[in-house]
Amino acid sequence: MDKKISFTSAELEALFPGLRIEAVRREDLDAAQAHLDNLTKPRGSLGRLEELAARLYAMSGGRLPLSVSPALMLTVAGDHGVAARGVSPFPQAVTRQMVMNFCNGGAAVNVLCRCGGLDLRVVDAGCAGGPFAPHPMLLDRRLGDGTADMSRGPAMSRETCLHGLRLGLELAAGAAREGYRCLGTGEMGIANSTAGTALYCALLGLEPEDITGPGAGSDPAMVRHKAGIVREALRVNAVALASGDPVTILAAVGGFEIAIMSGIMLGAAAQRLPVLVDGFICSAAYVAALAICPDLAGYAVLSHASAEPGHGPALARLDSGMSGGMSGEPLLHLGMRLGEGTGGALACHLLRCAAAVYNDMATFSSAGVEERTA
Repeated sequence: MDKKISFTSAELEALFPGLRIEAVRREDLDAAQAHLDNLTKPRGSLGRLEELAARLYAMSGGRLPLSVSPALMLTVAGDHGVAARGVSPFPQAVTRQMVMNFCNGGAAVNVLCRCGGLDLRVVDAGCAGGPFAPHPMLLDRRLGDGTADMSRGPAMSRETCLHGLRLGLELAAGAAREGYRCLGTGEMGIANSTAGTALYCALLGLEPEDITGPGAGSDPAMVRHKAGIVREALRVNAVALASGDPVTILAAVGGFEIAIMSGIMLGAAAQRLPVLVDGFICSAAYVAALAICPDLAGYAVLSHASAEPGHGPALARLDSGMSGGMSGEPLLHLGMRLGEGTGGALACHLLRCAAAVYNDMATFSSAGVEERTA
């Protein structure tokens, strides 16, 4: 993470009054590991489940029992003006069609949330075509009728971006009030892999030609064209990108759904809740949110490694010192690249398992098992 891109605590308070994100404490991580080392197993033998359990303990500030249930997936949808530049094999109308599919229960994220025991809400951040008819699953948080074309200028104003971030904070706070103990973020938006690629380039210093991928299924010629459009967006918005202001950068080359997801992540951290970060697009929102407040890192769980070629290089570029005591390596490697929150829905079960290990396993003394020390 480029150290020049950040806010001071005073700047953060001015932008988001009342927002408080406490960094996870090293002493909590150490205390959790001491407990895990005293459970009836060889030390470290549960691998990354132990990392997760220690993280969950530190996120909670040491409150027991650990719990990540109930869990809520927030799949955020929005359209992108840059779709007009031919960067996706699918027409923009598919965003709206997929929102209806989510509401009707027919998408992959619906199936995986039902299977994994997560509740699901769909957030309309600004799909083209105006507001949807009311639906019990749908939350209207529209920022507009799709963003502007970022290859011609900023995708949105800084004020609109701030509004989106604040809406995300409010969604997370509302979920916490409803009793949710874990949040997930997912997305839908034709051309949003173009915006995600531009954000990675702007915030992490990566090159479009190195990380642009097929997104929804672009062929090699379209991928090359897409990389050129990303390059054009970076050039057109060069002044904004050089500002060092992460909100201005997010406004320039982000998306309505990306801004709201960034806000949800920050809001989850403010509530001391774990937040599951899905694949390529959600991780771009995470990079933007991390630039706004690096202490978010202690609460974010990278759910899966996307098959998008830019995901690995982007995550590798993140500062490992911000990982909050856990490896920056995603939990799952399944070759997925769908988005929607599908990877987060799968990874949530691992968080439940980690909490159960911490809460329910016997210690050597309680089980009457002799501990062998190295």
